[in-house]
Amino acid sequence: MTSGTDQRSPIERPPSPFTDRAGREITVGEYDGGVEPLVEMYSHFDDDSRAQGLPPRQDTRTATWLEGLLEDGLTVVARHGEDIVGHSVLIPYDGTSELAIFVRPEYQSAGIGTHLIRELLAVGKADGIDHVWLSVARTNRIAMNLYKSAGFEITMRERGEYEMAREL
Repeated sequence: MTSGTDQRSPIERPPSPFTDRAGREITVGEYDGGVEPLVEMYSHFDDDSRAQGLPPRQDTRTATWLEGLLEDGLTVVARHGEDIVGHSVLIPYDGTSELAIFVRPEYQSAGIGTHLIRELLAVGKADGIDHVWLSVARTNRIAMNLYKSAGFEITMRERGEYEMAREL
């Protein structure tokens, strides 16, 4: 990622459309909007849909969290019509980038996460990112399988979490 007075050169990537496993037309692309549509997406998450304390439970905390992500990270979203149904971000961290991904509960297990990660990693690579990592709960087998299919490998095991990473 560039910093200081350097500005990121625009990546001319039009949103990528696909049909998910439930037959819904989804588009995936970079996001440059405000926090409100993302807060609305996260309002659909119940306690069972949260992992590692995220997303925050209150809309005001979610908005504050998202403001930081939008300011510092590279963001890609999945849309069904006008609704955001998936959100992924690369957050700069000590010369690398941490990946975070969330799919609205009723849209999970439909292939949206795969498309979000694929697009986010392409955007990150075009922006000069070369190392991406994430942490995932050991019990979250669905997410671990998604990350493995995207080329991530386990690099560290700690208590109830795995750290996974890959080069771009």
